[in-house]
Amino acid sequence: MVILMQGSSIPEVDMGSAYMKMNDDGSFNLHIGATDLGTGSDTVLAQIAAETIGISVDKIIVYSSDTDFTPFDVGAYASSTTYLSGMAVLKVAEKVREQILMVAGEMLGESKENLKIEEGIVYGSKGKVTFEEIALYSLYQKNQFQIQATSSSISHKSPPPFSAHFAEVEVDTYTGKVKVLKYVSATDCGTAINPKLAEGQIEGAVINGIGYALCEEYIFDDKGRMLNPTLAFYKIYGTRDLPEIKTILVPTYEETGPYGAKSVSEICINGPAPAISNAIYNACGIRLRKTPFTSERVYKALKEKNEKMGGKI
Repeated sequence: MVILMQGSSIPEVDMGSAYMKMNDDGSFNLHIGATDLGTGSDTVLAQIAAETIGISVDKIIVYSSDTDFTPFDVGAYASSTTYLSGMAVLKVAEKVREQILMVAGEMLGESKENLKIEEGIVYGSKGKVTFEEIALYSLYQKNQFQIQATSSSISHKSPPPFSAHFAEVEVDTYTGKVKVLKYVSATDCGTAINPKLAEGQIEGAVINGIGYALCEEYIFDDKGRMLNPTLAFYKIYGTRDLPEIKTILVPTYEETGPYGAKSVSEICINGPAPAISNAIYNACGIRLRKTPFTSERVYKALKEKNEKMGGKI
């Protein structure tokens, strides 16, 4: 097993921004500089915006990454997108929500403090108005203005996610081949905004980490030329290679993150190498510190161990 901690963004350095406007059909454009690398961040940030305003997520139209018309973001690195850019989205959505309540209060003749939003409808003691009606009123009827806002967020802390990984391996002492039979990861990433996406992040990171631990390596000749520059020779794990994987989310609440969230991206890629190294040591008494743990390296270590003990492998 191995226990891990990582971090969420770089304090006093990382910054993310978001812009949002309301359309005349009651939908919203959300412009974010954070890039979705396949992690699902567009979905997660849309969920944060929808939850804050009080609408379904399908009403949020996300535009990300294009620096020509999205606000600044430091980038998809340092496990910062949900924690940092998510807080910028939460702040901008709060501003937009306040403008919606202000216009609705004007339409209903009530104080915005007496209003509530449920599923894209503003309810008051004197009646109700839909988001579409609010948008049309703000754009065309009285005191016209565009409901819109922008906001930025900077990280003052870097709350660490925590994780514990467990690996069960099988070592063939005649060939040195290592096979991972079962892998379990338990991860505290705060409140998971989208649990399925969080589980996918963890499992993808674990698979990457197992590949790094067992087979992925750049090989160069004496002139610095790479000898395995294609996937025919640079081996990565595929679906058929995977062990049984179990993923556990341990819920906590991070006060400085959006809706209690911390990061969940990088931490789990760091687990397989030390966990598998520990498992190999537990299985046959050799301590490997250089990855990948190829059959050749395992066999060599076993041979050296047996020679020191006066035996033969």
